[in-house]
Amino acid sequence: MIPGGPRNQRQMEQMMRRLGMTSETVPDVEEVIVRTRTKEHVFRAPEVTVLTIQGVRTYQIVGEPVVQNRSAAGSASAPAAAPSRAGPPEEDIRLVMEQANVSREEAVEALFRANGEPAEAIMQILARGR
Repeated sequence: MIPGGPRNQRQMEQMMRRLGMTSETVPDVEEVIVRTRTKEHVFRAPEVTVLTIQGVRTYQIVGEPVVQNRSAAGSASAPAAAPSRAGPPEEDIRLVMEQANVSREEAVEALFRANGEPAEAIMQILARGR
């Protein structure tokens, strides 16, 4: 809500300029993909606006995403990175330990065999009769 009541578009643009803000629409956007470690959020034909405030650019995406698992996405251009030799994330280790009822060492080993995928590691442990 803007103090002082509603304003017209011209007043909004003037106020933004005084505050050092600019806004521009990115034309002809076909697709935006937001990748997390386990999911992809795919926006088809979204509206994308770039807001610049004091030199910091912020992208606003408006649209309805299709959310899918990374493994189901089949993205050959950006394959999921293999876990580093430093080890899998602690939360994944704990998840495998709890769900498969195994020791920490077994959980870490299973995560390495499953390329860092906790669900796959759990399934492999349970499949071998553990």
